[in-house]
Amino acid sequence: MSPPGAVEDIAAFRLRARQWLAQHMPRLPDGVDNQSLLEADEYGLRARALQRLLHDAGFAGLCFPVEYGGQGLTRAHQQAFTEESVPYRMPVVFNVPTLSILAPTLLDFGTEEQKKRHLPAIIRGDEIWVQMLSEPSGGSDLAGLVTSGKRDGDAFVVNGSKIWTSGAFRADYAMCLVRTDWHAPKHRGLTMLIVKIHQPRIEVRRIKRVNGNMDFCQEFFDDLLVPVEDVLGEENKGWAVASRLLYHEREAAGGGSHYVSGVASGNAEEGGQQTDLIELATATGQGDDPRVRQLVAEAVVNDRVQQQLIERVTTGIKNEHFPLPAGAFLRLFAAINGERRHDIGLELAGVSGGTWCDDDPGGE
Repeated sequence: MSPPGAVEDIAAFRLRARQWLAQHMPRLPDGVDNQSLLEADEYGLRARALQRLLHDAGFAGLCFPVEYGGQGLTRAHQQAFTEESVPYRMPVVFNVPTLSILAPTLLDFGTEEQKKRHLPAIIRGDEIWVQMLSEPSGGSDLAGLVTSGKRDGDAFVVNGSKIWTSGAFRADYAMCLVRTDWHAPKHRGLTMLIVKIHQPRIEVRRIKRVNGNMDFCQEFFDDLLVPVEDVLGEENKGWAVASRLLYHEREAAGGGSHYVSGVASGNAEEGGQQTDLIELATATGQGDDPRVRQLVAEAVVNDRVQQQLIERVTTGIKNEHFPLPAGAFLRLFAAINGERRHDIGLELAGVSGGTWCDDDPGGE
């Protein structure tokens, strides 16, 4: 351990994390990653226990400020821990949106009371958060939302509906954007509220998708009372909060967030899943084919480029050389890289990519 006030050397921290993980965290079964575990309803309970285990050992909230329950360490410390944690079950349900999107937004706009009340609880695994933004009638026009929050003394009376809220059924709190001024231009009449989810006058309905997954939810508000003290930012200035939230979302989707702990799937060091392509090429007997090797190499290079882009953009924003919207580059490249990876996977799988048996290596 380093002396009080000193930042632990990365190599020493990595070794300490490696030893602790091996002794205390459950290993993933062969062929299973944390992403596949997310679909189980009971995963939320297991994730809370794992997050608390990390917290008690000093490995949770590595990059969050110490005064709010974090460890006050650097992005490099978090990256080292993430790399070491790949073989283990990790509470990745906390990563998105709780740790990577909503907790940073709370850091940006929360009052001291809000930050001290919620951030330590998030980091120790007591609170899972979601974002309630989209609406059934809203499409992509977020500022056109119609869920209302009418001021009534020391509270807002909320009525309306939100939809496509991932994991709301197992979450505790939400950042919920509502319209509080119907006379102002649409971007200027919004307020972001901190809403406790499981309480009277909120109904959470799960949406069953074609694959059977029921992670998406729709929420209905019927005269829900939200105290004024739970306004995040300022009343009628919720668009500023929502814009910052979306910046953190782009950063998280592009792989640039330094608040996540562990990875859902793939290779943490390279930011991708090139090992899957190598295994697919080998399983289909194409490991020595020059064209196949070139395609796998392309995927590896793309992942390396993505990691370098993350470093460049996040450093540029931190140093104020880039504006905050530059975070969109990360999400854009992540989408391009993901699409190309799937194209390569389909080419390697051949006919197995269209129809397969359960034991077919190209099935997934």
